[in-house]
Amino acid sequence: MEIYFAPLEGLTDSVFRRVHHTYFPGVQRYYMPFLSPTVHRCLTHKEERELPYADSVPFPAVPQILTKNAEDFLWAARVCHDRGYQEVNLNLGCPSGTVTAKGKGAGMLADPEALAGFLDVIFSQALTAISLKTRLGISSEEEFPALLEVFNRYPIHLLILHPRLRKDFYEAPIRETSLRYALEACRVPLCYNGNLCSLEDIRSFSQKHPEVESVMLGRGLIGDPGMVTPGGSTAAALEAYHDALLEEYLSAFGGSRNAMFRLKEHWRYLLCRFEGSEKLGKRLRKTTDLAEYRSITQEIFQTLPLKPRLEPNW
Repeated sequence: MEIYFAPLEGLTDSVFRRVHHTYFPGVQRYYMPFLSPTVHRCLTHKEERELPYADSVPFPAVPQILTKNAEDFLWAARVCHDRGYQEVNLNLGCPSGTVTAKGKGAGMLADPEALAGFLDVIFSQALTAISLKTRLGISSEEEFPALLEVFNRYPIHLLILHPRLRKDFYEAPIRETSLRYALEACRVPLCYNGNLCSLEDIRSFSQKHPEVESVMLGRGLIGDPGMVTPGGSTAAALEAYHDALLEEYLSAFGGSRNAMFRLKEHWRYLLCRFEGSEKLGKRLRKTTDLAEYRSITQEIFQTLPLKPRLEPNW
């Protein structure tokens, strides 16, 4: 079973990917948070930083592109190709209202034939392999067969399926009926993404669906960074990893406020791995002082027992 890391905006940036790979190996491929090309057709300073040359990092990574314009996609894909990437990923799954209102992300699923016209262009001209990350549709599972029929027309490198609708966001249960339909009817390589938060979850899914050769982990792997690493997420390993992330972010952001803010996003998930974390978690969320932040995190790692497995509360 191949393990891929999902592209999570504000969480899995270039700093995170490098540190996570160093401390918790076991992920075969990291997908990057989306690049959204504009009419200016140039990378911003942040995008330059977040899209390093492929041979400068010691692990496979895949850029993700968010756009509804085929020419913009091809421009971004060409930039990625020139930086050494052999695959790019099209975002058809983002459910954010600000994204879908512009017809991007999951918003592109509303019109299967318009989507097909977009895919006609990019698959005929792209210099790299193209994978897609998608949902089942906008508001009804009845939308999915038409979408899958479109996907089956193209040489998709990998179809990463998150079996929820746009209206489900990330909270509703996985739609098992549509997942089973996808496994029966999909004619391109398929990767499953959704609600895998432990090795037991991965093993159970693999036993139930042995035909699926890869899974993508997201929030579960943020909450339990060593989930797929031999030895797992010990408290000592988590502390070393967290402290390395903190130092990298302090250097990257040039100050403590943004570094702490970035890591507090991680703690929303990491705290689910610790017993009795409510009190310290509340203090952690409130603090704006770096010394106090360090003291609280040290207390979490060194005094709170780890749960046997991640217990999500999101």
